[in-house]
Amino acid sequence: MEQSQEHGPARRALLGAAALGAGAAVLTGAGTAAAAAPGQAAAASGRGGPRGLPKPAVIAHRGASGYRPEHTLGAYQLALDMGADVIEQDLVPTRDGHLVCRHENDITGTTDVADHPRFAGRKTTRTVDGVAYTGWFTEDFTLAELKTLRAKERIPGTRPHNTLYDGRWEVPSFEEVLRWADREGRRRGRPVWLHVETKHPSYFRGLGLGLEEPLAKLLRRYGRDRADSPVFLQSFEPGSIRRLAGLVRSPRVVLLSDAGSRPWDFEQAGDARTVADLVTPEGLAWIAGFAQGIGPTLDLIIPRDAAGRLTSPTTLVRDAHRAGLVVHPYTMRNENTFLPADFRKGTDPARYGDAFGALAVWFATGIDGLFTDQPDTALLARAGADAG
Repeated sequence: MEQSQEHGPARRALLGAAALGAGAAVLTGAGTAAAAAPGQAAAASGRGGPRGLPKPAVIAHRGASGYRPEHTLGAYQLALDMGADVIEQDLVPTRDGHLVCRHENDITGTTDVADHPRFAGRKTTRTVDGVAYTGWFTEDFTLAELKTLRAKERIPGTRPHNTLYDGRWEVPSFEEVLRWADREGRRRGRPVWLHVETKHPSYFRGLGLGLEEPLAKLLRRYGRDRADSPVFLQSFEPGSIRRLAGLVRSPRVVLLSDAGSRPWDFEQAGDARTVADLVTPEGLAWIAGFAQGIGPTLDLIIPRDAAGRLTSPTTLVRDAHRAGLVVHPYTMRNENTFLPADFRKGTDPARYGDAFGALAVWFATGIDGLFTDQPDTALLARAGADAG
């Protein structure tokens, strides 16, 4: 999710993301009603979410990545078994045009590729979105070649317990995940929601490996191309979301990094707007013209001061809801190193801090969902908030 290389009672369960501008009536299962205007969608947001998604929805960030190596079927399955409402995938392409689930195209830190002598010559340096990286990259491998690799924990220093599972799973293709979601949906009697990100879409389009068309083809093949489909499509590049809007009707979310940053497609096009411009009422109205939600960094919801402590919430949640947009911020993690300073415990950066305290503060802002590496913690926190 990060822009870097790197239920309660029924009344609450019905709250949430019907603000989706693809049409509140469509998203709550009311057939093929015409898309609602942003104001209409916002008016409906207090009464029902798409197909009953609870509010705030717990979105498993790269699966249950706090407990298993990220973007593996093991991490996805564990998140679903824990009760996560939505499971996230990040997509990058292979040389032969398949979409696979990795946070980055640089697979140096998330697979055992360095242990395969046959691929030693493929180590190279590539400049992705203006930054040079040295390692191995998915676009230099066929899907069959990637399938000879095994996934491993990305941050073993922080999550040494996850290294127990190094080598247990392959790199999954997105089509494998869609088949898995279909099987699990049939078994559970309810759809498995996915949150799917196009990674570095301009970079890959420049290589002749555009992400949106093969993604749309798979969504159509597996029946997830409609406005009421159990999927969100997301990207840090608004242009990718606009392209997807012309291919499928699936709900779409624009991801937003720190306020001073610019989407890479803006950089390439000479568009001077920054994220700070996009989170104004005017910027949000522009986003609502082609998307149904935003995925801001948590710091755009509640900034931190110089000491890393939370300050006062901004008006972003309220402003986004007024524009008819759902709000799915990222990323909550239990470890001290990721928490605001006022919720850390002790000095060990890998120790769990007061995750429940931090979650309570973020849930109180009215967000519609939250990305988290530890979905069980967020589910328990939500249940406690409902009980209170």
